[in-house]
Amino acid sequence: MTQPSRTGGQILVDALKIHGVDTAFGVPGESYLDVLDALHDSDIRFIINRQEGGAAFMADAYGKMTGKPGICFVTRGPGATNASIGVHTAFQDSTPMILFIGQVGSDFMDREAFQEIDYRRMYGQMAKWVAQIDRADRMPEYIARAFQIATSGRPGPVVLALPEDMLTTLAAVADTRSYQTVQASPSTAQIATVRSMLAEAKKPLVLLGGGGWNEQACADIQRFAEANDLPVSCAFRFQDLLDNEHPNYIGDVGIGINPKLAARVREADVILAIGPRLGEMTTSGYSLLASPVPAQRLIHVHADTEELGSVYQAELMINSGMPQVAAMLAAMEPVNASAWQTSVAEAKADLHAWQQQPAIFKDGKAPLDLWQVVQQIDKLTPHDVIITNGAGNYATWAHRFHSYGGMRTQLAPTSGAMGYSVPAGVAAKIIAPERTVVTFAGDGEYMMNGQELATAVQYQAGVVIIVFNNGMFGTIRMHQERDYPGRVSGTTLHNPDFAALSVAYGGAGEVVTRTEEFAPALERALAFTRDKHLPAVIELRYDGNLITPGATLETIRKTAQAAKAAK
Repeated sequence: MTQPSRTGGQILVDALKIHGVDTAFGVPGESYLDVLDALHDSDIRFIINRQEGGAAFMADAYGKMTGKPGICFVTRGPGATNASIGVHTAFQDSTPMILFIGQVGSDFMDREAFQEIDYRRMYGQMAKWVAQIDRADRMPEYIARAFQIATSGRPGPVVLALPEDMLTTLAAVADTRSYQTVQASPSTAQIATVRSMLAEAKKPLVLLGGGGWNEQACADIQRFAEANDLPVSCAFRFQDLLDNEHPNYIGDVGIGINPKLAARVREADVILAIGPRLGEMTTSGYSLLASPVPAQRLIHVHADTEELGSVYQAELMINSGMPQVAAMLAAMEPVNASAWQTSVAEAKADLHAWQQQPAIFKDGKAPLDLWQVVQQIDKLTPHDVIITNGAGNYATWAHRFHSYGGMRTQLAPTSGAMGYSVPAGVAAKIIAPERTVVTFAGDGEYMMNGQELATAVQYQAGVVIIVFNNGMFGTIRMHQERDYPGRVSGTTLHNPDFAALSVAYGGAGEVVTRTEEFAPALERALAFTRDKHLPAVIELRYDGNLITPGATLETIRKTAQAAKAAK
């Protein structure tokens, strides 16, 4: 059949609709005006961001929440470099994403033209595929391949550069079918081996993590754990793969791990790791499991064949997508769990003990008890509240003490990227306006992408943002005190009035300095976001000495000074 002629930009937008795109994030640029014009007449919602890093983080949050690629548009050069932080996060977090970059015209290429960059070289190590579409008539092919790559195997980001003149070129080309995610599945023999290894175990442990999960896969894994009375832990910042209130959930294996849970990991005779890469954060610097051959009998399930055996030589390696392996494990004949049945309840009790009020607050001398802050959040918000955070010690208060309600209630970067919290919170509220969204943001971290509060106001995203203001880059100060005690350099911050800043943007804002002030402030913030559909900021001003639940800066400094003196 004869195809109508369309511009490259129109072909691109038509292709996005075919692949089910309903929302895109970005910052406009003159390099892709034809795409913006085509979006004008489409039903795709284009969320205008204030900075490309925020746009890319929002696309990552969309990918995490929906399982579909988050779509992001940025302009060439500076726009692309700003967006790179979100691409790196999507790669390390195994999040499907497609970043479209406006590129200089083909007649100017390879001359170091205005804002020209070779994106294949720039993004080569932080994306699954990087390409440039030089012909408008090949646009459907490239777009289909991008969706296929971003979602198949280990999910991740794809980057496509769009030369400006190509986008205005007319072409008569047929559209493609919608993409189909492709994942491997375990063999029946592999599932039989899993069952045999569990049947021989005395101290088994399940560790969940990685990308590619959906609600059905999480439900299937829960059925599998229940049927076999297995203790289930979750990898760093994947704590929402099993409802934390479930009897079989025993804690997270990440930064600041519960020492008793760490001991259980080390003492386990069989570890069934489903989805995680078993990277530095999840293995406590590769110490919980020895590499390359762990002392524990390791079953490693991962969607990427290149990940299997790359660090750890597991006894059984299974290349599979998460829904595929979860369904087969749920259907597996249960094993006799009598050897470890009591250990699940013991591990759950250890978790509850680990989540009790820290000693630094028990004397009542701290005006603002951050543990009580989390207790009030859990009390006043629904169990499926979405908690977002970026990087920083403040995130510990959520990770350790909040009870995540299951898929998808946690949005946080395993890459450790600062600036993630606010864009992720705004995106979550845009994607799921009926859900309650609470963002945890450090003062330094908030200032990196806090301008996306304007995006929240523009799109009526009623997210509650809690800013932990201790006047410092807290994590770096903590490490500084450990290595160079008493020599503070480069970590002190002078901050604005975050509450007043929120009001200036059009939201609500309050400052909290005492424990008893927080619950009423949170109730007002939740009511404001619900009634006005606008964001609300609660600024917590507290003693920076209270750096972690387990130690103050003062004790860290004194311990380090004593150790240096003893040498």
